[in-house]
Amino acid sequence: MEDLAVPGAGGPPANGNGNGNGNGGGKGKQAAPKGRDAFRSQRRESEGSVDCPTLEFEYGDADGHAAELSELYSYTENLEFANNRRCFEEDFKMQVQGKEWLELEEDAQKAYLMGLLDQLEVVSRERRLKVARAVLYLAQGTFGECDSEVDVLHWSRYNCFLLYQMGTFSAFLELLHMEIDSSQACGSALRKPAVSIADSTELRVLLSVMYLMVENIRLERETDPCGWRTARETFRTELSFSIHNEEPFALLLFSMVTKFCSGLAPHFPIKKVLLLLWKVVMFTLGGFEHLQALKIQKRAELGLPPLAEDSIQVVKSMRAASPPSYTLDLGESQLAPPPSKLRGRRGSRRQLLTKQDSLDIYNERDLFKTEEPATEEEEESAGDGERALDGELDLLEQDPLVPPPPSQAPLSAERVAFPKGLPWAPKVRQKDIEHFLEMSRNKFIGFTLGQDTDTLVGLPRPIHESVKTLKQHKYISIADVQIKNEEELEKCPMSLGEEVVPETPCEVLYQGMLYSLPQYMIALLKILLAAAPTSKTKTDSINILADVLPEEMPVTVLQSMKLGIDVNRHKEIIVKSISALLLLLLKHFKLNHIYQFEYVSQHLVFANCIPLILKFFNQNILSYITAKNSISVLDYPCCTIQDLPELTTESLEAGDNNQFCWRNLFSCINLLRLLNKLTKWKHSRTMMLVVFKSAPILKRALKVKQAMLQLYVLKLLKIQTKYLGRQWRKSNMKTMSAIYQKVRHRMNDDWAYGNDIDARPWDFQAEECTLRANVEAFNSRRYDRPQDSEFSPVDNCLQSVLGQKLDLPEDFHYSYELWLEREVFSQPICWEELLQNH
Repeated sequence: MEDLAVPGAGGPPANGNGNGNGNGGGKGKQAAPKGRDAFRSQRRESEGSVDCPTLEFEYGDADGHAAELSELYSYTENLEFANNRRCFEEDFKMQVQGKEWLELEEDAQKAYLMGLLDQLEVVSRERRLKVARAVLYLAQGTFGECDSEVDVLHWSRYNCFLLYQMGTFSAFLELLHMEIDSSQACGSALRKPAVSIADSTELRVLLSVMYLMVENIRLERETDPCGWRTARETFRTELSFSIHNEEPFALLLFSMVTKFCSGLAPHFPIKKVLLLLWKVVMFTLGGFEHLQALKIQKRAELGLPPLAEDSIQVVKSMRAASPPSYTLDLGESQLAPPPSKLRGRRGSRRQLLTKQDSLDIYNERDLFKTEEPATEEEEESAGDGERALDGELDLLEQDPLVPPPPSQAPLSAERVAFPKGLPWAPKVRQKDIEHFLEMSRNKFIGFTLGQDTDTLVGLPRPIHESVKTLKQHKYISIADVQIKNEEELEKCPMSLGEEVVPETPCEVLYQGMLYSLPQYMIALLKILLAAAPTSKTKTDSINILADVLPEEMPVTVLQSMKLGIDVNRHKEIIVKSISALLLLLLKHFKLNHIYQFEYVSQHLVFANCIPLILKFFNQNILSYITAKNSISVLDYPCCTIQDLPELTTESLEAGDNNQFCWRNLFSCINLLRLLNKLTKWKHSRTMMLVVFKSAPILKRALKVKQAMLQLYVLKLLKIQTKYLGRQWRKSNMKTMSAIYQKVRHRMNDDWAYGNDIDARPWDFQAEECTLRANVEAFNSRRYDRPQDSEFSPVDNCLQSVLGQKLDLPEDFHYSYELWLEREVFSQPICWEELLQNH
């Protein structure tokens, strides 16, 4: 954690004036204004510098349409665009004379497509591949007949809707099943010492067509004709539910992921599989805006008050905090007085806090801040945390150990300036009100009344006012109602009857994933670990580069640089798709039922998702977000209509002119949101954040000047401050102030002091075990439904029992007499006992 230390400063200056003199005379007084001016100039330079500019980033479901399509292809695949075009034109010229595709009427286009799809049923594998390439060329927008990128994207959407109406997706789904089960392809890939892009040719063509259809049809525009909107809803239904005895399409892709990670299919193009899986889940379940609408609708159905705000919209209106920088830290260390002088200035400090204007000046100058370089003990503990992360991730398939008590080594502070104002409405849980009343009754009347929050007899007037204020801000979540209903169903299974579960796309997906869900989560995290920039290459790790490495490795420096950029871009896209996929699954399952969310969360935690995400952030996040692993002239659709300019090492090193990489910032925010969801209100998981020394890792991410990313970092810091010790909080007052200003308040939550009753470590594992038991009971009650259950009804009527028609085996009548002899005649019957029992 070297960058936590203040560079160029071995400690505080010799006196409080910052000029190095041994006295506090006139020279120091004259130098103070100059120091403040230098401080302001350094502050302005740091805020507007190239290292940490304000990132104009708008968070959403996905990037722009063209960017999402371009990420489907690696730069190694660019040669195949011409191959697809050639396959289409050879077949099209034989079927249609003297015209181009764009010149045909719609009926003629449909007629040609019917003939093209008929050829997919031929026996020859090579012929099927040529036809599939021709279909892929149509899905790519028949770029040979277009003049601009806008035209290519327009005709790509048009052709994809046309292909869907002609049944292309179903035909390609059958081909995909054949390729997945193809022993020839798997066998050849397993026998080869190094798998390359040539081993996945058929699968890449099929998955590319399906991805283009899903992405183009998923996109909604106001100018879409009515037929397209109907086709979109039909397509969504086909992908969501089991049609023609087929499982939901997402489950097939999940099975491909697990098969790839098991080593049985190393040739699978895993990037395309993950991108398609993410987009299918987004299309069938809905994105963030749809989630918000579903949440509002569900709260209304349950009779809960409407939501006070939309989280994403609130964050969009927040201003990013000024991140710390080396220039600022250096100037601050030169101006800061030592602790001895700080004690002598407490009176002036109180005066500065008297008025709001003075408070603003104080926040701007912060002349009383003392920063010290990281001690050897801190660096040692940070190194231990990093080694602990590596150890946990080596055991990805094993449950994490019970975390030991947290260390409380102080960490150096960093400068973060935040705007005024509290953007969130405060919230209070029912549990918080009960806890407050329990403490008040114990203090004033000597006994408690359990969960009674209405009786206030014997309590003083201020307690009445406090309870009234708490109840005004009480927030009842959908999860609270679901947990209460589940408790009632467990207590009274007979009287309440069987639960009616709506067959929503989310419910169908969960039922399909249920029994293989642990394998799915482990597989996704294995791939995420292999794609993380901080992971160390191992010989036994999975190879995620099978669909980007060419058959012949590069021989020139330019080719090597191009392949290096392609490989880094490939990994970034994988991280983006997995992070977005996991976040969507957790949010939808939590809305559908809280115990579905908890089931997925526990398996992610058991597979060491928390240390994996922390290991991902244990890098220079600012460099990762501003990485330029893209070559714009090679991106689709630009590369299909423009002649490729001559690439040079200088142009590759320069990269594009974008301020930041959208997908990398998107991935970082998704992973932080994922970490928040796994640890929120879970004290044992919060302790994992403490044990793995997450505080300095997360603090470094604050250098990224983006409001949403900073918010989720501060949330993660807030939940663990009570466990980090007083010295840490004392050394990180800027971070504590940032948490106060940015994160939602929980009224009587003393997160900043550590006096909370929930901070007792001996309750942690019991809490996790109770949660696991509740989740297992929920899954057993709703999805197992054993017929021999003690709650199953019993038929006691003799006539109905004897009158039941039983399905007997065909050869039963041959051994009927022997069965009578063995089971009836040779068995003694005590008629008295039988009558008594009856």
